[in-house]
Amino acid sequence: MAYELIYIIRPTADEQALAAVNEKVQKIITGNAGEVLKRDDWGKKRLAYPLLKFNEGFYHALQLNLPSPAVREVERSLQLTEDILRYLIVRVDQP
Repeated sequence: MAYELIYIIRPTADEQALAAVNEKVQKIITGNAGEVLKRDDWGKKRLAYPLLKFNEGFYHALQLNLPSPAVREVERSLQLTEDILRYLIVRVDQP
């Protein structure tokens, strides 16, 4: 099924830390029989409200194919990743 994943990384992360977190997210998805179709890095943006005393974060959006049972496991893995402040997975309806 087609899904869209948006996640926010802590603003204290440097370039190497950003690359490591993005690689970890990629491995989480591929480890659960999924594939990333498109990656869109939005850069550093101001948050609507403070999260864990942070006012900014690095936004990333992914379009991916993922089996339905694997969504819960991906969410659990993202929740355990300390550098990710928030995430959202949404199913995209195919026309």
